[in-house]
Amino acid sequence: MIVIGGGLGGLSTGAYAQMNGYRSRVFEMHEIPGGCCTGWGRGEFTFDCCVSWLLGNGPGNEMHRIWLELGALQGKEMRHFDVFNIVRGKDGRAVYFYCDPDRLEAHLLSLSPADARLIRSFCAGLRKFITCLPSYPFLKPVPLMSRRERWRMLAGFLPYTNLFRTSMSVLMTDYSTRFKDPLLREAFNYILLEKHPNFPVLPFYFQMAAQAHRSAGVPEGGSLGLARSIEERYLRLGGEITYNAKVEEILVENDRAVGVRLSDGQEHFADIVVSACDGPETLLKLLDGRYLDADYSRLYRKTIQEPGMVFPGYVSVFLGLRRPYPLADPTTTHLLDDSMRSRLTGIRHPSLNVQFRSRLFPELCPENTSIVYATYFSDAAPWRELSEGPEQSSRIRRGAELHTLPVRRGKAYVLAKRRVRDTVISFLEERHPGLRESIAVRDTCTPLTQIRYTGSYEGTVLGWQPFVEGGETMEELVKKNGPALPGLKNFYLSGVWATTGGLIRAAAAGRQVVQFICRDDGVDFTASEDTSAPPPTHVVIPVTTG
Repeated sequence: MIVIGGGLGGLSTGAYAQMNGYRSRVFEMHEIPGGCCTGWGRGEFTFDCCVSWLLGNGPGNEMHRIWLELGALQGKEMRHFDVFNIVRGKDGRAVYFYCDPDRLEAHLLSLSPADARLIRSFCAGLRKFITCLPSYPFLKPVPLMSRRERWRMLAGFLPYTNLFRTSMSVLMTDYSTRFKDPLLREAFNYILLEKHPNFPVLPFYFQMAAQAHRSAGVPEGGSLGLARSIEERYLRLGGEITYNAKVEEILVENDRAVGVRLSDGQEHFADIVVSACDGPETLLKLLDGRYLDADYSRLYRKTIQEPGMVFPGYVSVFLGLRRPYPLADPTTTHLLDDSMRSRLTGIRHPSLNVQFRSRLFPELCPENTSIVYATYFSDAAPWRELSEGPEQSSRIRRGAELHTLPVRRGKAYVLAKRRVRDTVISFLEERHPGLRESIAVRDTCTPLTQIRYTGSYEGTVLGWQPFVEGGETMEELVKKNGPALPGLKNFYLSGVWATTGGLIRAAAAGRQVVQFICRDDGVDFTASEDTSAPPPTHVVIPVTTG
């Protein structure tokens, strides 16, 4: 089996392939594993750009079992926080979105007694959602479930039918308008760090319930550490990874995928090809647009270009600081005024999420130092208009072809990045006097940075948006065809473009695609937890209110 892409979806696919007796090889364009789940060094600091919470990092649900099967958490400390996010308004007031619904309710009532009825209703829904979280299925795709398994799943959800119906039927943007307090009207849209205009109330309940279960914290070692652990599990299972290997074409003979051609001209052959890299790149370039029936063609040629169909990219500013900030909030979303917003190129919504990343991952910087990670949702188009150079460039260096090397983007692009960085630093200096003088290293990334390192469509880190036409159509096509393409045998899709959502769904996609492969080959699927290291430990880190 050949797997294209060494992100979490590709590594997961390879690991489960090895567990089921397949001999697999992963080809990854970059020099390291992880794809979007990554980090990099700047001096003594490691800048981590992915995990802000990891669904399934605690026990009591099927998500956790997947991570244990992949060896992602063993031997590590899992950190949990009693506040999911803090939203600070332009007037300085703050909303603490506590994981405990009782504490959340008391806090919200203290902010706005006039909204008591709506506050109690929301927290009652959260309490009920907490009880149903263990019933959520992740281990087996619905199309492969027997009738009995489907009935058992539905029976588990039956007591929560009304909760699901009501929380799916109203967008959070509409729900939040019911609050009388102006800060609560805005803040509820930013529970999940950024604003998601197409999300109903249900995913907000889901994430907060997972955190209440101590199953949405962060793992020791951060994002790259998570990817490295899964890479090690895959290699221990006998898998192979080839880095600096960019696939240019999926080889097809008689409507059957038979291998890949790399950018250096090498051809590699296999019985099965799985693409866990960028979806549009796979279907429109690597397969040259073949095997797109009417539904897939409409999805990848038309629907994907409509606004809101895929998650946007990020602009990120990292700062390595020479001083500690032990009482700084781990995660805060600041609501911005128009003046601040106008200086942040490409910004989608008037907010800036600021994380003192050293509170989440203290091992990523020296003692008595800190790391700040400030982000906002951004489209790629405004940055592309400023850029002069190519979005990716492959060159030979030290005898090897490398595909993620720096490219020249021109003066306008560089100035825009500098303006964003300086604006963020000035904003932070106002709230943390002396911060500017303590900066040791800094870095700024845009959606074009994401494209350079991963080739992701428009710099997205999550692919299809759920709850809109793109994500819903993709899910229906998977139910109909499995993670495959009509008319093309021995080819499968994995990773975020075969599902919707974040890291746990990418990992689950790898498990599920191998289940489909096993079904097609008449093989019983099997999976086991990694026992090469001790189970993870857990610690709760309180957030100081103020």
